[in-house]
Order: sequence, then structure tokens, then C-alpha cells
Amino acid sequence: MTAAGKAVVAVTGLGVAAPNGLGADDFWAATCAGKSGIGPLTRFEASGYPARLAGEIPGFVAEDHLPARLLPQTDRMTRVALVAAEWALADAGVTPQTLTPYEAGVVTASSSGGFEFGQNELRNLWSKGSQYVSAYQSFAWFYAVNTGQISIRHGMKGPSGVVVSDQAGGLDALAQARRHIRRGSRLIVSGAIDAALCPWGWTAQLTSGRVSTADRPDRAYLPFDPAADGHVPGEGGAILVLEDAAAARARGARPYGLISGYGATFDPPPGSGRPSALERAVRTALDDAGARPADVDVVFADGAAVPALDLAEAHALRAVFGWHGVPVTVPKTMTGRLNSGGAPLDVAAALLAVRDGVIPPTTHVTPDPAYGLDLVTDVPRAAPVRTALVMARGHGGFNAALVVRAADRP
Repeated sequence: MTAAGKAVVAVTGLGVAAPNGLGADDFWAATCAGKSGIGPLTRFEASGYPARLAGEIPGFVAEDHLPARLLPQTDRMTRVALVAAEWALADAGVTPQTLTPYEAGVVTASSSGGFEFGQNELRNLWSKGSQYVSAYQSFAWFYAVNTGQISIRHGMKGPSGVVVSDQAGGLDALAQARRHIRRGSRLIVSGAIDAALCPWGWTAQLTSGRVSTADRPDRAYLPFDPAADGHVPGEGGAILVLEDAAAARARGARPYGLISGYGATFDPPPGSGRPSALERAVRTALDDAGARPADVDVVFADGAAVPALDLAEAHALRAVFGWHGVPVTVPKTMTGRLNSGGAPLDVAAALLAVRDGVIPPTTHVTPDPAYGLDLVTDVPRAAPVRTALVMARGHGGFNAALVVRAADRP
């Protein structure tokens, strides 16, 4: 228990599916080696679009991991999420069938995976008639698919839900999972696997004006770089197993770390003249964790690679930590932005950084000195990591920040 009498929440399992690695070990090895998973988009014919690069998960064959009966009722992202959840539970040493059904639940995030599902439903509608639901209905229904499929597959009947706040949603989902555990749930599967690598989803992303149109993978996604001109979309993310830390240790688990603090804010409307509320999200997360800025060993930044957004994030970091006050990294330069899956993947990376005492690099970026950041670039930096801050922003003004700590910290 914390001093406030609330349960300490630990992460005991990781299931990762990223463009530069399937499984936590492969992803972490690739990330520390600076190996990128960004390349030409192959999921559909993209030659006629202004942006043609993406972070695609390589080598995932659903038939190798899931029973054939599940394939007709799921799409790619749900299949990846199911497999990532199985990996996370196995990593945690948890056999769901041994739990009382209402002790465990599932809370995930989603923001764009419904595009591909909805597109498939539209195709069915056009070809087979009105017996199919509308695209709007299927898109809305998809938000619950990953949570529902994971719950059904593992018999988890406890608290469940889906958070929709774009890139920030992955942190919001983990925070909701922590709330459920503090209210008495034994275990919550949380995080997100997300993507919109289909023509409908791709077109929608292009309308944001934030997608890079560069043709070279090493020059396409450059947060905090003078040449920054948008991000590269990707697919994937991470599913995590969260438990009450005391209960996890009692069963012999070895946690990766603790979810110690969380803060969320919403930016004012564009043109209002009011500043971003990102700094307040960071300070709220630190306060929730009982941490000082000096306690933070590394920040996993949102890294939008849009100059105005990078400037706002750098301002928030300088306001909290000072100029060059803390090492900052954006390993998603190797995967692209994964919508709601991006932040859980950063949390997984932060926990692995705590475990191994190494800060992964931001690749291909030459930092603009005007931002005043100690950006870790090109190669990993060996350093004790006891406390890490993960930041995420969603399109439309969502901000979230999460503090993770070594498992022997309160």
C-alpha cells in the first residue's frame, strides 16, 4: 500500500507487436540497436498517395498463433491484440483459467483500428446488400472488439472498457486499469494494439496535415529536428498485465516496474491564445507519484515531429525539468506513431529501460538546439533508470503523462 492507503500497481507481463520486433525481447533488442521498422507501405497499393511510408509489423501470421475458428470473426488488429495478450499473460506467469472469472478484466484503447474493419464492412455492404451493418455502426462496434475478444478468450468477466483518445488513449487505458486494481480487481490486461493502414484510414490520416510525405525512411520522422515535417503512421503496440504489487509478489512474480503516477489534461481550442495544458499533465503525474522532477531519469516524449507541437512539448519539458534537465528519447522514430498503441509501447520500453539500465535512442534526428532538450540520439545511453516519464498527445487536444518506477520503489 502507498502512504495514502492505495494499492501499488505493478506490471508483470509484456506482450509487444511492433514494426521493428515481434515479442518484447525482439522489439527491445532492435530498439537498442537502432533498427527501424519503417519502410514502403505494402498493405495496399499506395503509389497514388502523397505519403507512402509506414511502420508495418513484419512476419505476423495469424494462423501460426490462433485457432482457425477465430480468423473469420476478426481482423488483423484484433488478431495481433489477441496474440499480444497471450504473450503478456504467459510472460506474467498467469493462467487465466485458474483465476476466479470476476477477479480479472480487460481495459484497452482504440482510435483508428476501426477504419480497416469498417472498410471491410463497407465492401461487404456493397457486394452483399443491406444484411450488413452500416460502416458507422461497425466502426463504433470495433472499439469494443479487442477488449471483448481478449475477455472472451480468457474468461475474464471483471471490469472492462475501451478508452478513445487517440495517441493519449494508451496511457488513459493503463490509468483506468490501475483504478480497477485499486478498487479490488486482482488483474487487468491493458494497453492497445492499433492501426489504420488501409485506404480509408490512410486518407483520413492525411487530412490531418501531420503525416510526412518524405520518401526516405531515415528522413521521414524527425521529432525535434529542424527538418521535422510530420510523422510516419504505423501499426502495433503493446498489451500489459497489471496486478496488485503485493499479490503479484505473493505468487512469486517478478514485476518489471510500477505504475506510480498519471495525469491527463485537455488543450484549449486552437486560436484561443491559451497555452497547451501538457505541462499540467506532467506535473499532475509527478504529484500523483509523489515524485520530484529531479527523480525522473528519462522522458519518453510524444515527439509529434510537427514544429508547433514539438515546440509546445519542449516548452513543457523545460518548464518542469529546466534546459537540458533530463534525458529525453523518442524511440517511436523506429516504429512510427501507432495511434493508441504507441504510448503502451513506450511504457513497455520504459519498463525495459528500468530493468536494463539503458535509455534507447532517437534515430536519424539532429536536435535543434533551440528546443533545449538533452535528446538521446543514434546510440543507447547507459544510465541507471529508476523513474521514467511517458508522455502522449492525441489529435484534438488530449494530453496524458504516466510515471513508471522500479519495482522496489513505492
